Amino acid sequence: MDDWKNIRNWTREEMMKRVARFKSLKGSDGGLPDSKLPECRRKLYAVIGFQPPKAENSAVTSPVGADASAMPAISIAEGFNLGYCKAKPGKGPLMHNHDTNETFIPMTGRWRCEWNEGESMQYVDLDPYDVISFPTGVARRFMNVTYDESDREHLLMFIIGGNQPQAEFTPAAMQRCEAFATAPARQTASRAEASRPQRRATPAKGGPARSARPRKPERPAGR
Repeated sequence: MDDWKNIRNWTREEMMKRVARFKSLKGSDGGLPDSKLPECRRKLYAVIGFQPPKAENSAVTSPVGADASAMPAISIAEGFNLGYCKAKPGKGPLMHNHDTNETFIPMTGRWRCEWNEGESMQYVDLDPYDVISFPTGVARRFMNVTYDESDREHLLMFIIGGNQPQAEFTPAAMQRCEAFATAPARQTASRAEASRPQRRATPAKGGPARSARPRKPERPAGR
């Protein structure tokens, strides 16, 4: 690595490779275990960094998913990653953990950040430019709670340490993903069997996959 004390001049062309115009960012709404769940619909934008992690476990992935991590706006490896999440009210990822620090800063709207699961769950609601910083080893999730603007997407910035950060969904989160993935298959099988000519058509059994149960209000932490 060059000695940082050796001041160097950069051309405009070189520096413009490190400029990301928000209006030109390419987001992704897939590439994560929970991407298809109705309560988790959001678009992730990899702005700085996010080299894909090396992991074989299906629960372990890039924090922005395989799709977004393959197209960061500024592709560098300098010890941290930055991106955005855009989502409508009630939407956000399932519980997960990271191998490095993760910091959230709402840019618009109101966002709820939860940590722990079950009886131990806590949360804090953040307004624009508030900051929360999660350490490694703590399960967390976030969700847009700007319910008075029901059809409007809002923006959350996240900053994650490292060059190849990993996100791992909790066992409960993976169970929710697996349940959702198998429900449509059962419905398809039922419809196919009902349409066979040797049998009288009957309505397909089972309904559409349900989203996660509404969360009961928990004690707010901090405010």
